Amino acid sequence: MSNFTNKQAAAFLDRDGTINVDKGYFYRSQDFEFEPGSIEAIRLLNKAGYRVFVISNQAGIALGHFNEEQVDELHNWLTEELKQYDAHIDAFYYCPHHPKLGIGHYKTSCECRKPSPGLLLKAADEWGIDIEQSYMIGDHNSDVEAGRAAGVKPIFVRTGHGDHEEQYVALDIPRAANLYKAVTKYILE
Repeated sequence: MSNFTNKQAAAFLDRDGTINVDKGYFYRSQDFEFEPGSIEAIRLLNKAGYRVFVISNQAGIALGHFNEEQVDELHNWLTEELKQYDAHIDAFYYCPHHPKLGIGHYKTSCECRKPSPGLLLKAADEWGIDIEQSYMIGDHNSDVEAGRAAGVKPIFVRTGHGDHEEQYVALDIPRAANLYKAVTKYILE
């Protein structure tokens, strides 16, 4: 599966509720807890030749709960943590804005907040990604809609907010219990 043309395929992954247990607004590594199977799912994607990107709305920045440097520190910690399992995320992309509740310059409508496809398109452009061979996996309908808008194949997972969000997801969207099942059933089948 890793003999892509000039461009590589990618798996765009939501963070909170997909890779890790969604505990609300947090930035400290001691609060980070992997969803079962998510480390193995990332490792399998790496091994199969997919680029792996985190695509995340981080409204906690806009709301003043934490700052961009603290999110970057958490992502640096996550990078080191995954290395222990022979897994990696190629890059992290996040939206620090909120259109209604943001503080200061973070209160804005933007193209990077999911369901807008801005972050996926930015990653695809910066990394030379083959959009048509790529996937977006997440636990919110906004993840599915961002994937559709970007032209990638969306997969919905029932972890995180999945139980509540599933009612908003179109019937033709593939569904999986978690990230591991999404990867093994729909991507690496």
